[in-house]
Amino acid sequence: MTLMRTGMIPLITESEIQTMVRELAKEIERDYEGRELVMVCPLKGSISFFSDLVRNIQLPQQIEFVQVTSPKGEGCRIIKDISSDIKGKHVLIVEEIIDAGRTLSFLKTRLLASEPASVKVVALLDKPARRELPIRPDYMGQTIDDRFVIGYGMDSDEIGRNYKDIYNFAQ
Repeated sequence: MTLMRTGMIPLITESEIQTMVRELAKEIERDYEGRELVMVCPLKGSISFFSDLVRNIQLPQQIEFVQVTSPKGEGCRIIKDISSDIKGKHVLIVEEIIDAGRTLSFLKTRLLASEPASVKVVALLDKPARRELPIRPDYMGQTIDDRFVIGYGMDSDEIGRNYKDIYNFAQ
């Protein structure tokens, strides 16, 4: 872990992350009061944010996991799909970061094909400078500049997912 942090600077602390999570949870609770949510976690990067968010949302909820791949130059494909019927249900996709938007756009279109009552997106971080498709989060923690970040689920070749803070490389 020490080697990975060399050349990196803290961007968002664990405390700041948890404040964002609590604020997002309150906003979602207000919007979905009295309704059940189907919370969808795109693996692997969203797992930390997803875990904290579902614990902070005090509404009835069902959790689902999906894994989508989108190699550069290739189309997206589902490796692991959700396992329940979402027809007529309120679905919330929980993303740690929205970058180019290809994978999220693909996933949202796939979920909409199952005729849910609604599909919305919550993102801890939004990086609009990298956007290739016109997709935006319905709930967002923070907008960041075009920088590579790791920590709190985000990785560099599977390293850094377990960091409690979010870091970026010094420029």
